[in-house]
Amino acid sequence: MAIAKAERLMNLALCLLGTRRPLSKRELRGSIEAYLEAGNDESFNRMFERDKDDLRELGLVIETVENLEGETGYLARRDSNRLPPVSLDAEEAAALGLAAKVWQQARLAGAASGALQKLRAGGMPEAGDPYEGQHSAIEPRIPVHEAAFEPLMLACRDRRPVVFEYRKSNAARPEPRQVEPWALECWRGHWYLAGYDRDRGAERVFRLSRITGKVRSRAGKYTAEVPDVVTVRETVAAWAGEGAQRSALIRLRAGAGYPLRAKATAVREGGDGWDELEIPYGHGLDAWLVEFGPDVVVVEPADLRADVVDRLRAVAKG
Repeated sequence: MAIAKAERLMNLALCLLGTRRPLSKRELRGSIEAYLEAGNDESFNRMFERDKDDLRELGLVIETVENLEGETGYLARRDSNRLPPVSLDAEEAAALGLAAKVWQQARLAGAASGALQKLRAGGMPEAGDPYEGQHSAIEPRIPVHEAAFEPLMLACRDRRPVVFEYRKSNAARPEPRQVEPWALECWRGHWYLAGYDRDRGAERVFRLSRITGKVRSRAGKYTAEVPDVVTVRETVAAWAGEGAQRSALIRLRAGAGYPLRAKATAVREGGDGWDELEIPYGHGLDAWLVEFGPDVVVVEPADLRADVVDRLRAVAKG
């Protein structure tokens, strides 16, 4: 069945590319054997519409034109479907090949692979990716485990408002949020959504692991202006604790919390199995510290200590 469909798509593409004038459904049906074998007009119409959509998904530009008799015709102009010359140096080609390996999700992996194939068809050499066929001890990956990632990614792309249930780290149960999504960013191995919260009338950042249930799209246009992508990244960075203006003093169990040690501005080894660290203190640090559980004790400031305790209590209550 897969071979038959591939042959049918190829024949349809050749017909559309080879004609100098738009071809009607009737003419296409009479030119392609698989369409002639369709049981009735309804079966043919369904098959043709699926094939046309599949070819467009593959990148073929198909025009719909109405002829002098008012009949709808289809054609694919060669100049509209000619890939321009691709000129990439070895480093650029290697970067594209490496980027295609980053995504672990099946749908994203397929899209990345398809893009590489089209670039290679346009002139990018196979040897442009030095990592092809090799195995490295360290390979880049962007893991995405949250079910909310894909619908939010599509909503950001299509500029569609969404609704979802969100549980704050110190809350016992989730609350509904109406959001105009701007962008998804990854910080410290966690995915965040930046967008405009309609209920609160301000920009907000949401950690995807705290979104519960399904993400549902809503009709309508955005009510707030979408900021520049650089500004969005700065917002997520500040929310994730990167834009710290103060320092916090914590006690960290010896041999634990290496990500915290990498961020520390000062480390003092203790003789009781604990070390003292000074780390930048910004928004989101309390949520990060909770992830290390009993290996971390906040000494100061008092507000950070209180926030961490509140979050731990919320986790204990489930």
